[in-house]
Amino acid sequence: MKIISTNIGEKRAINWKGKQVETGIFKYAVDAPVFLDKEEVKGDTICDRKHHGGIDQAVYGYSLKHYDYFKKLHPDLDWQLGMFGENLTIDDLDETKLHQGDTFKVGDAILEVTVQRNPCMTLGVRFNDMKIVKQFWNTTFCGVYFKVLQTGFVKAGDVFEQIKSCPENKTIEEVYTAKRVTKGM
Repeated sequence: MKIISTNIGEKRAINWKGKQVETGIFKYAVDAPVFLDKEEVKGDTICDRKHHGGIDQAVYGYSLKHYDYFKKLHPDLDWQLGMFGENLTIDDLDETKLHQGDTFKVGDAILEVTVQRNPCMTLGVRFNDMKIVKQFWNTTFCGVYFKVLQTGFVKAGDVFEQIKSCPENKTIEEVYTAKRVTKGM
């Protein structure tokens, strides 16, 4: 796995169907390295701390390969890296092969795989189409949250070097599928 893009976002207030929504999902690629801190990516805005950020969800990674699937469903969007609200766009992140607890050295940081990302209303806001929420649920393309075990800078081009493997633990896809079933999706 290799970082293709590092992405951060600023708080944006938008009117969604008559309701004021504040979100940090509108991420954009940055050329400079980003600092992965214990509870967040420095310079990135997290508006909903109940569901994003914190120790177990400090960094969100998403696979560039998943973009192709959603581009077919939403061909008229202005596609750019960071579209799913991810901090790290990764060339080939595979939720069916990553286990909770797997640990990687990337750039100056050490990251541990923790949980899946569950889609929420702000993903629909980002796509300007709430259909994306159900479409996202109906795949295994959920992306991965990471805990930051060692803070540090990462940049595009940095490679994930696995330093701990936990095949005895559930894969992110298994955790995501179980969550989807409990939600009735």
